[in-house]
Amino acid sequence: MSFDRLIARIVETGNPTVVGLDPKLDYIPEHIKEAAFQEHGNTLRGAAEAFLTFNKGIIDAVCDIVPAVKPQCAYYEMLGYEGMRALYETIQYAKSRGMFVITDGKRNDIGSTMEAYAVAHLGEISINGAVAEPFGGDALTVNGYLGTDGIKPLLGICNAKDKGIFALVKTSNPSSGEFQDREIDGEAVYSIMAGMCEAWGAESMGQYGYSAVGAVVGATYPAQLAELRKKAPHTFFLVPGYGAQGGTAADVAGAFDEKGLGAIVNSSRAILTAWKKQNAPGEEYAAAARNEAIRMRDDITQYIPKITL
Repeated sequence: MSFDRLIARIVETGNPTVVGLDPKLDYIPEHIKEAAFQEHGNTLRGAAEAFLTFNKGIIDAVCDIVPAVKPQCAYYEMLGYEGMRALYETIQYAKSRGMFVITDGKRNDIGSTMEAYAVAHLGEISINGAVAEPFGGDALTVNGYLGTDGIKPLLGICNAKDKGIFALVKTSNPSSGEFQDREIDGEAVYSIMAGMCEAWGAESMGQYGYSAVGAVVGATYPAQLAELRKKAPHTFFLVPGYGAQGGTAADVAGAFDEKGLGAIVNSSRAILTAWKKQNAPGEEYAAAARNEAIRMRDDITQYIPKITL
């Protein structure tokens, strides 16, 4: 299963974290932007080229110490087709450097439409007999609140193509409780969704005890993290909310199992803008990102069991 590959990379690097590739022009050093805009003008193409160059620098800097990256589709979609090309090339470059890629799209639909999303981000398409891979991510974030109709179209591709999904369960944003904490027959909606993830993944178990159906559970709700780790023992967690949103290393500890596995913690802004926070020259942005990634790794691993298979 897809998450077996992710777990193997986590063990290899000793690092249960993922770098979110959510670029903004404000995050990108001037020398990169100047080169891109000089060649392509003040255009969507110029901005997309700046994104891609920046991303490649981050990937090169962390690929030996961080197991995965997580590009957020929205930042690329805002640049139109040029941005989507940058997303594709970012995914391919990260994979060429041995990294696991989680595409953060939070896709949500049913039937053939959800199948189309699955093919786009995780699968392959046949065009007059020629097979092409549209984006090629290893996993995709999805919204499961349409129910099984929205998840089932993904499962076949996950099993056939060795891919995974992360369904939204308990998200890190402050207002998540408006719906997710509501109770049905005495059980919180987020808890019900975690149980659904266990059921959806039952036929796609990997060798390390986790299925192809993961869950997004925020670092900003540490009690629920620990609760859901027990509720969903076969569900791998993607944990946003560390750092900029207020989640701490101690807060995320409950997401992990007794082997220091079962979760991967995301950081985006803190790593992408580390060069600014460290008052480093723009030319040293990648080195600053690496230093922040190491700091994050060391911060989190001091609170969890030693990582082992």
